[in-house]
Amino acid sequence: MPQIAITNTFWQGVDRLDKPARARVHKAMEKFQQLTIHQLHADKGLHLESVVSSRDPRMRTIRVDDGVRIVLLAPDDASDLFVFVHVVPHDKAYSWAKRRLYTVNAVTRCLEVRDLTAMEQITPLFAQEAEAAPQLLFAAWSDTALRHLGVDDVTLRAARTITGKAQLEAFGSLMPEDQFEALWLLAEGFKAEDIYRDLVAARQSTSPEGDASEQGELAAAVSRTRSRIALVTGPEELADILAKPFDAWRVFLHPAQRRIAYRPSYAGPAQITGGPGTGKTVVALHRVKHLLDRSPDSRILLTTYTGALARSLRGGLALLFDHDRTLLDRVTVTTVDAIARQTVRQLHGNPGTVLGDKDERLRWQRLARKLELPWNDAFLAQEYRHVVLAQDLRTPEAYGDCQRRGRGSALARAQRERVWQAVARFEDELTRDGACTWLQLCAQAVRLLHDKPGEGPSYDHVVVDEAQDLHPAQWRLLRALVPEGPDDLFLTGDPHQRIYDARVSLRSLGISVAGRGARLRINYRSTEEILRWSRALLDGEPVADLTGDDRDSLAGYRSLLHGERPVCQGHDSEPAEGAAVVQRVLDWVAAGVAPSEIAVCARFNTQTARIGDRLAEAGLPVVRVKDREPDDSVGVRVSSLHSLKGLEFRCVAVAGVTASAFPFQAAVTPAEVDRLQHVTDLAAERCLLFVACTRAREALYVSYSGRHSEFLDGVREAGRL
Repeated sequence: MPQIAITNTFWQGVDRLDKPARARVHKAMEKFQQLTIHQLHADKGLHLESVVSSRDPRMRTIRVDDGVRIVLLAPDDASDLFVFVHVVPHDKAYSWAKRRLYTVNAVTRCLEVRDLTAMEQITPLFAQEAEAAPQLLFAAWSDTALRHLGVDDVTLRAARTITGKAQLEAFGSLMPEDQFEALWLLAEGFKAEDIYRDLVAARQSTSPEGDASEQGELAAAVSRTRSRIALVTGPEELADILAKPFDAWRVFLHPAQRRIAYRPSYAGPAQITGGPGTGKTVVALHRVKHLLDRSPDSRILLTTYTGALARSLRGGLALLFDHDRTLLDRVTVTTVDAIARQTVRQLHGNPGTVLGDKDERLRWQRLARKLELPWNDAFLAQEYRHVVLAQDLRTPEAYGDCQRRGRGSALARAQRERVWQAVARFEDELTRDGACTWLQLCAQAVRLLHDKPGEGPSYDHVVVDEAQDLHPAQWRLLRALVPEGPDDLFLTGDPHQRIYDARVSLRSLGISVAGRGARLRINYRSTEEILRWSRALLDGEPVADLTGDDRDSLAGYRSLLHGERPVCQGHDSEPAEGAAVVQRVLDWVAAGVAPSEIAVCARFNTQTARIGDRLAEAGLPVVRVKDREPDDSVGVRVSSLHSLKGLEFRCVAVAGVTASAFPFQAAVTPAEVDRLQHVTDLAAERCLLFVACTRAREALYVSYSGRHSEFLDGVREAGRL
């Protein structure tokens, strides 16, 4: 019987098929594995045949049905390994197979693929332009230096014709993935030695030991390319993979991801950053798996900011562990606020009523009036959150002497005394009413853990996802829950997705990640077209990193996928916009996209409710994301922008991107009240829209009625609207 390997490009092709076609693909694969090599060539149902005039003589196809074929790479040696590389409609399958050549990289020894025909067509054209160009993009690097990074002769010839990044991007889907990534990072200003360490050496370190002659060259190369190719050992494993075909992250890890997730140990807290879709959550889940594999008795806390994200993490962990209860029961998956409530209840008793943001603001509003203060409720709430609770200030003297980092309004000593009077009254009233805020609850949990050592919850390892949204009070709690030492804290996050107002200096909280940081730069979720469009929303401004001590940028951040450009449309009225959104969803469904793979979101729940009603009237099933866990049903997901965080869909419609919604004035501190907070709030508003748009994998539709948001001006200036 033949042995099967499956590439990530094959799953990308499967992902674009409708549900019945996917089922036929699964049936064809199962049949393929059950036949002998002789039977494969004789079977008229699968119809295994060569691809005439292919650049790679090993190219074969088999029939799925009359309209779809699977493209295979056949063994050219004594092995019986067939590599499933793509699945597309009949004519496209032959066109795709004819143009591509698979080779083994001389440096990494991994299997690579290139569109050789297209490269040979483009390179001479660029060479003509290069003759008149004042400077070539890679002139500063010698052939030897580029070859050291795994760039082979064919790619090198192309690289020597490139005059700028736009031309390099034209080769993005044509060159071997690793070679293009090395060139791209050089063009982005990264050092060659860093690229070698993070890309080439990482590939080499994943190569298993063994003699290639014993396996055959193709089989040996496949075994080295574990980040892009899964080797199927038997019918049971194939059945398992086919049962969860789109959870490819369980199988395919980029070397950078694997190197981070399965590093034997970190000497202390480690921090992983990266843009949307780079696999930070995947790395966090695999890190949990590694820690459990290494020490089965470990107590691990996997935590994040919101309940929806915690549910998503719980589901991902169940998939990774194949629902093994013995493993899942060793991991606590919950929010930081929930663990704070548990700690207080365990060490002190009922924590009482926990206020929401709205109730807290009403209390500050009443206090401002009662004490006749010159500041409004927003200023007082932010001062309490960003200064008093952030620095854990407990006395008027401590507040009077503190540095109000991040606040743009100076307060004299007498003014601080009046603010503290309000703070003391606020806390006294909460104590009287048996209430507290979530951040107060976190601070109380920390004090109880320090006062009663060994009595509260404790963990050997804490893994944090979406770390950018946590407040210093929450970080103090996490620090108190795990003893300092190797592998104590593992943090993943993206400052560009900071949609809640959290500012933190981890170093000041006793969490130093110096020398234990890593960045992920490849987006595996969205197409490059969606990614570029969304990046323009951020206006190109750097943001504070997760430590609060430096700046972060998306330099070198790119996608491996390509597709249609996002569509942005304006409408005369909200009803007309709603009708257009429904029609767009109907078009996606008609094209074979399942309703559950589509999300529709807007800033305000009133608008999402109206659009949800319209979708239902059109006969589409609808799931309100806040009503239930995202994977409970088959309907179109209708959600606020905040609730979409951490989720992903094939198609996303973002409605209501108007001047009144982005930025939403109620969420932005006036510049005259606090100029720094004003800038921070505007950045959070941009990030919110950026996060929503980057939930889309293949198609993004953005709409507005009336005057569009100023945030779309950046897209217009970039020529993407």
